[in-house]
Amino acid sequence: MSEQDSTPDVVTEAAPAEGAAEVAAEGGVEETPKETAPQATPPAVPVASDHPDRWGRVDADGTVYVKTDDGERAVGSWQAGEPVEGLAHFARRFDDLRTEVELLVSRLASGAGDPKHAMTSAKHVKEQLAEAAVVGDLKALAARVEHVLERAEAGMEKAKEAKEAARAQSVARKQALVDEAESIANESTQWKVAGDRLRQILDEWKTIRGVDRKTDEQLWRRFSKARDAFNRRRGSHFADLDRQRSVAKTSKQALVEEAEKLIDSDDWGPTAGRYKELMVEWKAAGRAPKEADDALWQRFRAAQDAFFQKRSEAFSERDAEFSANAKLKEELLAEAEGIDPSTDLEAARNALYKIQERWDAIGKVPRERIRELEGKLRTIEERVRGAVDAQWRRSDPEAEARVAQFRERVEQFEAQAAKARAAGDKRRTEQAEAQAAQWREWLAAAEQALATR
Repeated sequence: MSEQDSTPDVVTEAAPAEGAAEVAAEGGVEETPKETAPQATPPAVPVASDHPDRWGRVDADGTVYVKTDDGERAVGSWQAGEPVEGLAHFARRFDDLRTEVELLVSRLASGAGDPKHAMTSAKHVKEQLAEAAVVGDLKALAARVEHVLERAEAGMEKAKEAKEAARAQSVARKQALVDEAESIANESTQWKVAGDRLRQILDEWKTIRGVDRKTDEQLWRRFSKARDAFNRRRGSHFADLDRQRSVAKTSKQALVEEAEKLIDSDDWGPTAGRYKELMVEWKAAGRAPKEADDALWQRFRAAQDAFFQKRSEAFSERDAEFSANAKLKEELLAEAEGIDPSTDLEAARNALYKIQERWDAIGKVPRERIRELEGKLRTIEERVRGAVDAQWRRSDPEAEARVAQFRERVEQFEAQAAKARAAGDKRRTEQAEAQAAQWREWLAAAEQALATR
């Protein structure tokens, strides 16, 4: 067989059914309520391509026939190959129509299809059936199409009812918005919230469709009247508020002037307290007009910031000094750790005394370091004192001289404490008294050792 012989000849047939692909591809335009079938659903149409010989035949000259209740009807001619292939070709065309109809049935049953569109499509299929170039159960397909038409008609009726219900619902929604707007206009004093809500109502109003013109105009007049009433009431309120803000402006100007005068104060505690009081008074004064209020607040805040910045710098300098003092005392402690009373007790006491004098001269350290540093020094002092006590417990030929020396030390520190007390130096007073107490303990121990010799 030549290549030309194997190429299908031109098939003479009726025009194919149109719209199947488009109907299969498109979704429902809008959702409509599901409904029960107006009549019993006819049996499903059998797939023609499974047994195309049940529904048609191809004669010897290639003419293709479909079986109908009125007899056979020629639907085309097949010259391209075996007769069975031609019969299958026309059966597949029938299945395309069947698929189109079944898709309409499915969409109507699910409620996803547009009944009006389904009606148009079903009518188009029905018009094709009498002359359709297909092979299949035309009677069953026709019954199926009639079923679609009946359901589509029922769906269109329900859609009409749904449209009326939607119109009533739209009227009810606008009526509810009008009632809310009138309530706001007559009662609300939350001006910003209420104003925002009225704007939201207007935006929502614009989205509501389907209300007849007369009803819509009546409801709109009520809504517009409510907005106007609210705006008048709000305007009156803000006029009163403007008068109150004028008084607040005068009060805040006075607070700003006082705050600016306090900037150069170095009486840190009382001045900081006064700034806190000014802040309380500022809040109690109420709001001035926005532009003036913002400007006054900037001046007030700037005065506060300037004062607290100065205070922070002063405290930073003090903290730096205290930190440096702590470092110096740490160095003294490292030096004091080298004191060994076991080798030369007198030298150890003298070294400790000098360290104590240098310790006092250094000055204050950060508060959180006081206990730590003082505790370490006290440990060293107790170690030296323990060595002295141990020596006292032993025979000491110079006990009386030591007693006199300790007594002299006690008197010396008591004199220092008295002098510092007279000068009003509390810190040095306490330090001298503490050292006097320490030497007094050593004196008592020495006297006890002398008495028990």
